[in-house]
Amino acid sequence: MQVNTANSQNSGSPSTSKTSGSGGSLDYDSFLKLFMAEMKNQDPTAPTSSTEYIAQFATFSQVEQSMQTNTKLDGLLSSLALSQADGIIGRTLTSEDGSVSGKVTAVRIVNGGALADLDSGKSVVLGPGVIIT
Repeated sequence: MQVNTANSQNSGSPSTSKTSGSGGSLDYDSFLKLFMAEMKNQDPTAPTSSTEYIAQFATFSQVEQSMQTNTKLDGLLSSLALSQADGIIGRTLTSEDGSVSGKVTAVRIVNGGALADLDSGKSVVLGPGVIIT
């Protein structure tokens, strides 16, 4: 979220409020700072209605809750992948295209999902089409 605001009459030049945090993420404190800057610098002849402010708060709260839900789901999926990893260690795995095959020595959880390390030194992403015998 980016808001253009005008500085006080002393400087006479416009400034741009930036999002804080890494990757352009906006936390609740930053949102409140932007919200206060918007209120301070609004046009007095055409002020923003209170319903618009409430809508902004509601939208931000929904986005924040969605992000928290996604974080919890990622943790749950990682936990599920680790619990299933025990069942494939020691078994033979063949990649989807059949080019890589070997005995599973370890399973790692990475950003893309679970990764099986084979005794041949190669790794295979556990996903659709992988055959475990």
